[in-house]
Amino acid sequence: MFPSRDMAIASPSSIFSAYASMTASVMLLRTITNDLVPQPIRAYLTNTFRYFFKPRSNTLTLTIEEYSSGIARNHLYDAAEVYLSTKITPQNERLSVSKSPKEKKLSIRLEKGEEIVDWFTGVKLNWKLICSEVDKGNGSSDHNRNSSTRTEKKYFELSFEKKHKEMVVETYLPFVLEKEKEMKDEERVLKMHTLNTSYGYGGFKWDSINLDHPSTFETVALEAEMKNYLMEDLNRFLRRREFYRKVGRAWKRGYLLYGPPGTGKSSLIAAIANYLKFDIYDLQLDNLVTDSDLRKLLLATANRSILVIEDVDCSVDLPGRRQGDGRRQGDGRKQQPNVQLSLGGLLNFIDGLWSSCGDERIIILTTNHKERLDPALLRPGRMDMHIHMSYCSYHGFKVLASNYLDISSDHHLFGEIEGLIEDTHITPAQVAEELMKSEDTEVALEGFLKFLKRKKMEGDVCGNDSSDKTELNQSKSSKNGCKQKRPVSISKRKNSAGTQRRTRART
Repeated sequence: MFPSRDMAIASPSSIFSAYASMTASVMLLRTITNDLVPQPIRAYLTNTFRYFFKPRSNTLTLTIEEYSSGIARNHLYDAAEVYLSTKITPQNERLSVSKSPKEKKLSIRLEKGEEIVDWFTGVKLNWKLICSEVDKGNGSSDHNRNSSTRTEKKYFELSFEKKHKEMVVETYLPFVLEKEKEMKDEERVLKMHTLNTSYGYGGFKWDSINLDHPSTFETVALEAEMKNYLMEDLNRFLRRREFYRKVGRAWKRGYLLYGPPGTGKSSLIAAIANYLKFDIYDLQLDNLVTDSDLRKLLLATANRSILVIEDVDCSVDLPGRRQGDGRRQGDGRKQQPNVQLSLGGLLNFIDGLWSSCGDERIIILTTNHKERLDPALLRPGRMDMHIHMSYCSYHGFKVLASNYLDISSDHHLFGEIEGLIEDTHITPAQVAEELMKSEDTEVALEGFLKFLKRKKMEGDVCGNDSSDKTELNQSKSSKNGCKQKRPVSISKRKNSAGTQRRTRART
């Protein structure tokens, strides 16, 4: 006989009783497991269980942050930003548009949250720009900053199928870097970078503007022999990448420009930048407190750049910093900063281990008083070439006359000017100022000739005085130019020889 229908269906009370019994067993097992099995083993078993039973994804996502290691700027991020600007489609809803006076066309970049689909050898790659705000505390005792600021963190997300990982890493990303280099070379606009005292994400932040300085080697009032020698040295430096690697040296070159004020040191720096197509980073040591600040600045600079420290003999031992930075403590007294910028930090920046954190860099120091600098700063390997920017010679005058008066051949007044200018201490800046006083060639040259005669007479009157008096006057004007800053703490020597007239180089 078959069982009845009522007997085949369990009663609700029996179902509830079975459920309660099972729940109690599970709770008992859980209690025993928690008591007997250590927590790390339980976590391992749990993760293993989830690994086998969670749904699998075929997508791999790479993040490309704006700053690598929190300090140095990520070259791949910059390359992706430039490359993706060529992949913008009508489907994008938000774009960032800008244009500087020197740029030929608009610069279009992605806005946060925007996505772009790129195809490479038949593989689909999804790009997305992410921006997020993060809290960053500045409680460092070195800087006496106890406030917390909110900064923006930017990064790209690159998503693709996992099976294409090797192709993306070894082929696609190098392709992006190469395309960015080609695009920048085609539309190269030189930049002048200066330090922004406010801190962005990852440390120091460089602000930049277009470098519009028109100076070239053709317009600089420098001896022809020195121009050719310097240009040959720069060309040799550019083509020696493998040589520097072979001999175990950082791919960099140091130049010291020294001489009286107004002799064209800044113009020569601009001419070098225009010749090499290198950006300029203006390092103002006045704004730095510690050697760590200096290292962060170095890491934040790009390759193919010129690092400039002007008036280095006025840049380190600053009375303003020794007396405090102007902030006051709770009792009204000025707060003393913990100044730790040292000669060792500067030397390590130029020629130490940190100098190797970048390639194809030029380091230029300028000073009006070379004799005040420490010999450790001037040796080869740090300042490889010393260029004396001296008073204007006859050749320099002819270059300036061609620039300002469009004189392409000799003038009947040139002979008399040559005899006077060789015996007169006059800077290229003074020559340029005199030549700008009239647009008429005859009037300008006659006025300049009178100026030379007047300078010669003043020189004859002061001829009985010693050269020390001239050096004393130069020292006083230098102090005024440095805004009453003391000579650099890295100096150890007093004034020695008088000013040399001709432009020279020492390697």
